[in-house]
Amino acid sequence: MADELELLRSADPVPPGGPHFGDGPLDHNAERRLEQLLRDPGNGLPGRPRDRRGPLSDRRDPEGRLPGHVRDLLLPGPRRLRLAWGLVATAVVAALTLTLVLSGPSTPPAVAAPRPLVVETGSTPVPLHRLAELASAVAGTDDAPRLRKGTHVQSWSLGMSDDKPPITLPEERIVRWRADDSHTELVVATDPRHPGRPVLSDEGDEPHLVDDGHVLLDRTYPPSWSDAPPKSPPPRDPARLRAYLMEAQYTDTPLTTPELLDAMATLLDNWTLGARENAALTRLLAGAEGLRPVGRVTDRLGRRGQAYVNDDDGRGVRRMLIMDPATGAVLGLESTVTAPEPAFGVKEGDVMSYSAWMR
Repeated sequence: MADELELLRSADPVPPGGPHFGDGPLDHNAERRLEQLLRDPGNGLPGRPRDRRGPLSDRRDPEGRLPGHVRDLLLPGPRRLRLAWGLVATAVVAALTLTLVLSGPSTPPAVAAPRPLVVETGSTPVPLHRLAELASAVAGTDDAPRLRKGTHVQSWSLGMSDDKPPITLPEERIVRWRADDSHTELVVATDPRHPGRPVLSDEGDEPHLVDDGHVLLDRTYPPSWSDAPPKSPPPRDPARLRAYLMEAQYTDTPLTTPELLDAMATLLDNWTLGARENAALTRLLAGAEGLRPVGRVTDRLGRRGQAYVNDDDGRGVRRMLIMDPATGAVLGLESTVTAPEPAFGVKEGDVMSYSAWMR
C-alpha cells in the first residue's frame, strides 16, 4: 500500500521547508482543503463530520488529527472505491477486513503494523543530560507532580504466527489503586489513530474484529502489597533506581541499554512517576551507552517529544524512546524490526511494539 504521508501530500502539498512525520497532524489549511475535497458533490464521496474521539480519559484529538476514515478515502483507485463503499456498508467492510487479515500468508494483511515514527526533518536533537537538568528543575517546583501507583497506557503489539500474516493488536489499559491496597484494571480494544472503527483483538486466542472501546478486561483485585520491585515504590536516586530495576528484572548483572529500556517500561506499567522519580530516571537514562538523540517526533497520541534511539543489533531490534521536552517525562517507547523474520511475515521496519504512557 502506498505510503500514507505521500497520499496526504498529494492532496495538500507540504512546503519544502515544513516538518515531515508519519503520524502527525495536518495544518489548518490542509484540513480545510481536504474537507472541500470530500464534500465536493462532483467527487462522488459523501462528506463526513470529523470524529475527534481519543483515549478513554479524553475522547477528543487535541492535535486535530485527520480521522482514519478520511485518510482511507484518500487512497487511490479500486482500494479507495472499496473503502468508500464501506462507509455505506460498515458490516461489509468488517467482513472483508477480517477475511483479509485471517487469510493465507500470500495475502497482505488488511490491518498492518503501524509505521515507525519519523523524526521531523531539520529538528534539533536535545542531549539527554540537558533533558535531565530540565527534569531536575521541574522536580524542585512546588506544584511538581507526585508519584502515583497505577498506570494509564495505550499500546500496540504485533501478533505473529507461522501460518497467518502479522496483525497489530491495539489496547488501552488503566490500573488504579485504592486506599485499602485493592486495585482495578480496565483494558479495552481501541486505536486512537482510527477512532470509531473496528479494532482487531486476539481475545479467546483467535484474531477477530471487535467494536472500538470493546472491554477486554474489567476486574477489581483484593488488597495486596509487596516490597519487591516493581510493586514497591521506585527510589528517587539514580544509583538506587538502577539497583531497583535490576531487581525487577531478576538479575544481578548490570543492565545493558536495551535491558534498561525494557525495565523502564515495566516500571511505567506499574507506576505513574512523580517529578522527583522522573528526574532520577532521566539522569539514569542520560548515562546509558548507545542511546543517542535524533530529534523531534510526534507520537501516536499527537504529543510532541524528543526521540532517542538505541540499536540492539544482537536481537535485530531498534528502540526509540520518546520524552516530553518540557518535563523530561517518558511519553513512549517504540520497538521496530531491523532483521526481518520471513517465516512470520515480519519485514524490516515493522513496529513490534509501542507504548504511550499518560498521567
